[in-house]
Amino acid sequence: MGLITVKNLELGYGGKAVLKDLNFEIDEQDFICVVGPNGAGKTTLVRGILGLIAPMEGEINFEGVRRNHIGYISQENMINPNFPASVFEVVLSGSLNEPRNFYDSTIKKHAEEKLKLLKIGDLKDSSFAELSGGQRQKVLLARALMATKKLLILDEPSNNLDQESKESLYDFIKVLNIKQKIAIIMITHDLDHGNLIGNKILSLRDKDYFFGTTEDFVRKVHHE
Repeated sequence: MGLITVKNLELGYGGKAVLKDLNFEIDEQDFICVVGPNGAGKTTLVRGILGLIAPMEGEINFEGVRRNHIGYISQENMINPNFPASVFEVVLSGSLNEPRNFYDSTIKKHAEEKLKLLKIGDLKDSSFAELSGGQRQKVLLARALMATKKLLILDEPSNNLDQESKESLYDFIKVLNIKQKIAIIMITHDLDHGNLIGNKILSLRDKDYFFGTTEDFVRKVHHE
């Protein structure tokens, strides 16, 4: 079943297009790695899907998921790492169902389940400011999961992580995709084939768009 269909999409700013004539589909349990150089339009695409900018041409059709039920981790973490909040408070803030100053027992149970799922339940009462980079990303992933059961968008989630932390984070993301059946769109600048962990690739390089399986993309790169 399709979640989102992008048709003849053109996105940009101030009347100047960054992406043109882009077409692809996001299906249930897809794991799509979005690749391309700086300025290719990766984050612009995410902003379009989230409704932060309107299409200049074309359309983004939501079929199997509602736009406000998409979990999202931005490239620029919007939570000040020095903000005096506990891990549990940060995760709770991802809920879209209640005002931020009130969370009922159901929402709190939901948050605890996300912490356990990511194996960070022991950090529940810890200060977010005192966590390592890898721990913070897992907390933000748990926060994003409060918004969705179907689709996560991750914008460069492994930025500034060491190799061990990156591999650990990727392992958890794969578990969410395979075992929790959550579709993933992950923007990455890392073209090491070992880090293209999705089943599909959307390449925005030089407007020479590619959308297909990871295997076909790797073969294409090898032949260039």
